Formats: sequence, C-alpha cells, structure tokens
Amino acid sequence: MDNNGVGSWLHRRRIKSGPKTALISGARTLSYGELADRTDRLANALKDRGVAKGDRVAFLGENHPSFVETFFACGLLGAIFVPLNTRLAAPELQFQLQDSGSRLLVNAEALETLATSAVEETPVTHRLVVAADDATEVSPAKLPSGVERYDEVLQAAASTPQDEAVSLDDGAMILYTSGTTGKPKGALLTHGNITWNCINTVVDMDLNRNDVALMISPLFHVASLDMGLLPMLLKGATVVLETKFEAGKVLGLIGQHGVTTLNGVPTTFQMLCDHPEWPTADLGSLDKLTCGGSAVPRRVLDAYEERGIGFTSCYGMTETAPGATMLPVSRSKDKAGSAGLPQFFTDVRITDPLGGPTPAGHVGEIQISGPNVIKEYWNRPDATAESYADARWFRSGDMGFQDDEGFLFISDRMKDMIISGGENIYPAEVEAAIAELDSVGSVAVIGIEDPKWGEVPRAIVTLREGASLSEEQLRSHLEGRLARYKIPKSVVFVDEMPRTASGKIRKMELRKQFAS
Repeated sequence: MDNNGVGSWLHRRRIKSGPKTALISGARTLSYGELADRTDRLANALKDRGVAKGDRVAFLGENHPSFVETFFACGLLGAIFVPLNTRLAAPELQFQLQDSGSRLLVNAEALETLATSAVEETPVTHRLVVAADDATEVSPAKLPSGVERYDEVLQAAASTPQDEAVSLDDGAMILYTSGTTGKPKGALLTHGNITWNCINTVVDMDLNRNDVALMISPLFHVASLDMGLLPMLLKGATVVLETKFEAGKVLGLIGQHGVTTLNGVPTTFQMLCDHPEWPTADLGSLDKLTCGGSAVPRRVLDAYEERGIGFTSCYGMTETAPGATMLPVSRSKDKAGSAGLPQFFTDVRITDPLGGPTPAGHVGEIQISGPNVIKEYWNRPDATAESYADARWFRSGDMGFQDDEGFLFISDRMKDMIISGGENIYPAEVEAAIAELDSVGSVAVIGIEDPKWGEVPRAIVTLREGASLSEEQLRSHLEGRLARYKIPKSVVFVDEMPRTASGKIRKMELRKQFAS
C-alpha cells in the first residue's frame, strides 16, 4: 500500500484477522472485515463530499463504532481527525471547529442540538448524524440542509478501498489541550506519533490478540483512544465499547465478555470497588489495569489486590500521544508512588533551571523525547517554540526526579492545573469566564480535594466596591459557557488577594488557606 499511516491498519487486519471480532457495542458486533468494509465506504463518502488529504474532519459523540470508522476513514484519505469532548459547551466546541478549520462534522443524534449551535460561524459545511443503535429511524426530510444520515450515507457509498499516499510524518489527529493562558491549543499528532505510542503500549503492556479491552472512558480522551482502543486493534484483539460508565453494568460486562484489559482514572476504579456487586462480580479474566491522571488511593489498590488484580500506573500527556512512562505491576510494591520507567521507545530526562542534567534523586523539570512526541501545535509556532528544549525534548512543565534505577517520581504537577475525574482543568480559562462579570474585582481558581473526583475547582473572588454577587449567580453565569466539570463547586469571597510585589496573585497562599 502507498498508505503507511494508521489508515492502512484495518486493510491489513482484514487480511490477517477478517472474521475475528474487532468491536462489540451493545448487541452489535463487527468483525475486522466488516469494520474495514464500513470504513472504506465512509472514506469514499467523505471524499465525495470534498474531503481531501490534509482536510480536518471532526467527531462529536460518545464511544460508538462510528467514532472508530471516522478515525480510520480520515486515515485512509490522509485527512486529519478532530475528536471533540462531548462535555464542552457550544462556545468551546465552536472555537475548536474554527481553530482546526474542520469542514465536516460527524455527530451523534443525541447531541444534535449542541452540534447545531457549535457549527455556527465555523467552516463546517457538511454534517453526518449518527442515530443511536436502538433509535427509531427518522425521515431525512426532517434534517436541515447540509445534514445527512450517517448510515444512509454509508449504504449509498462505494466500497472501493482508498489508498492515498500517507507517510508517518503526516498529520493524523488534532487533540485540544488547554494551556496556562486559558486558550486551548491543538496538539497535532502525526501517524508516526500514534503508531509508535501504540507499539510502546503493546510492548510494555504485553498485549496479545486474545485480549479483550473494555472502553469505559470516552474515546475523545487521548489515553482512552491511543492507549486503549488503537493498540488493541493494531494487535488484532477485541474491544468492547461502552457509552456510559455505570459501575454495576461494567462489572457485569467484565464477566460477560471475558474482559482482560481495563483503562481508567482513579475515580472509575474507586466506583467499581465501592459497588455492592463488587464482592461477587466475576473478575477472573481481568489481568491488566492501566490507570493515569492521578495517584490511586491506597484503599482502592488494596481492594483490587484482594481480588488478585494489580495496577499499571502511567504518566504522560496529550503531547506524548500520550505515553511517557509506565510502572509495571511487578514493581508496584517496591516502587510505590513511582510513575514508572520510560516506555520502550521513549526517553525521559530531568533538567535543572538552566537546562542542565540533574543527578538521581534531585528534582527538576521532566522532559520527554521520542517518536511518540508531537513536533508542533496546530497553527501555534509560538507555543511550539516555547515547548521544546534542544529542538527535541518536550518540556512537560511538571517537576519530578528519577531514582538510581531510572524510575520516575512526580514531585509536583504543572503549575495550577487541576485534575478532576481524569479531566484537566486549567484555572486561567475558568478565571477568564468569571472575570466577565462586572461585579468581580479579581478571581483565582484552585483545586481542592474531593473524595469522588480527586480534585474539584474552587473560586476565590473579590468584588468591586459596592458590588454584590452570590455563589448561585456566579455559577449560573458559567452555565453554557464552560463544561460543567470546569464550573467551581464552591466559591469563597474575600476582601483582598495575597499578591507578589509585581501584583501577581499568590496562589500558594490561597491553597494553604482555602484548599481544605
């Protein structure tokens, strides 16, 4: 094939594993051959609607076969896939569609109202709407101009395979990640970034064709897609797609499908072991648990260990596609608290404030290099230039150290970032939205501990002289502007903010005073 990118994977799997089950979604099952055929049809349909190499195609929906088909169809054409977070508000989605220049959007019918609002004043000219598997068919006449039924489009499309010339250096996907400025940046992952990340995962997780992965985290998150779904399909294993996380249902699906692999964040694993059916659930097949986002509480680790199941902890970020380090289960006790060793084809170093090397045990900035690390942000040369040292080392902004065996320990996260239930929240974005209120004099957002989500945001606010504002009014202002998980769960009103000599707010002092 001329296509050396991820788009060729299903064609190659159709030859090697055609009859084998690739995806299970509710009562629906797709073999590798069927998935490849549907992807060929979608690629032809996208091409008929003007999508060419380098064009961007966005997807807004939950875990569903159409997500997988759209990703691989883009790969066949050399188009760039843009997965959108379904939890974002319409203005946030609109920014990403505008910034990426997406010309076509595939969206779930359940999110039609959100999609309709989000595409206003964007380059999107075509939309394909995916009905739920159990939905009653709706007449195409009820859809507005430029909007078509996904399944009808596939049925009418040609099945001729596409073979666009695509190299590993070509862009494959844009994933948006917020920065300290509050404006999301599009991380451009190449076909090579994704491929090498999947190879790292297959090697370090020891995946095999008999594995069955249950996807309980949204595929629009890079960890779920690039460390959960794609390595399994590369290896020819089976993936079970679950749209909504319900602990009791997940426990049943593990036994029903013989699930061997589960990826998630501490909150999901905690909810599973806290469920009443946990003691009697059939977990005999489960042998690979991968957790990222933040540390797993000790009691959760113990609950799984009692069932004979160990955790593999990971560290990474969108810009590393996302794997950087992984702690094997065999070292989870003697290296407790470690984020593990660098993944097989990835390098990690710790640098001092001047960029020089640090000895073992000394804290510095964590920097990452390897074929899985992005080379650029989409249309952001300024952000790209600021993010690399010596032209090849990505500056994570996180602080940590390596011991004398090379195991990484995280000392502190990127300044100010809050991780809530696996979702990254950057305070600057939330602060900017709160500052739109005329009554607000100054605002700072910090993370406070939460037993369920790990952390939740709290807003510290001063009011302008003579102004009044309630917590309810502040939260109401943010509804529809920000995703719900970004909206502060509590608000503290203060008379003045602690500041540095230059006038900057001292967030460290705010954390000491208000983080409990």
